[in-house]
Amino acid sequence: MRVNHVGEVCAQALYSAQALATSDNVLRRQFQAAAAEESDHLAWTSERLRELGARPSLLNPLWYLGAFTIGLVAARAGSAASLGFVVETERQVERHLEEHLDRLPAADLASRAIVTQMKDDEGRHALAAQQAGAASLPWPVRVAMRAAARVMTTTAHYL
Repeated sequence: MRVNHVGEVCAQALYSAQALATSDNVLRRQFQAAAAEESDHLAWTSERLRELGARPSLLNPLWYLGAFTIGLVAARAGSAASLGFVVETERQVERHLEEHLDRLPAADLASRAIVTQMKDDEGRHALAAQQAGAASLPWPVRVAMRAAARVMTTTAHYL
């Protein structure tokens, strides 16, 4: 659950930066709405960590700063690229959450409910970004994003 919590910390940073940096008011509202929904996810994962007797990642400030910077860069690349970044990010998060569901004990109904709802919401964010005009990101960017996500998830699991 710590890794999922880190993902929500990063989602807050990404959407906040993209909302801040875009000059498109419609897109800004879309990013703000997604950030509000991600706030729910952050609260759910925070509460679940407490229930499990676990702690958040010690590196959350670093994760937030890095994700905020990435969000600014994505937004500065233009609306289509910024939306494309959302699509790719949310699709990768969906895959991660699906894998997490496969590993969760069947009896852990609370965690399963949280992860399932988050997965559904992330899918809707990706679809909304696609419908708003997302550009497909180049293959090297997608690969770099997957590699960065792997480093983050592996590190957050322990720290």
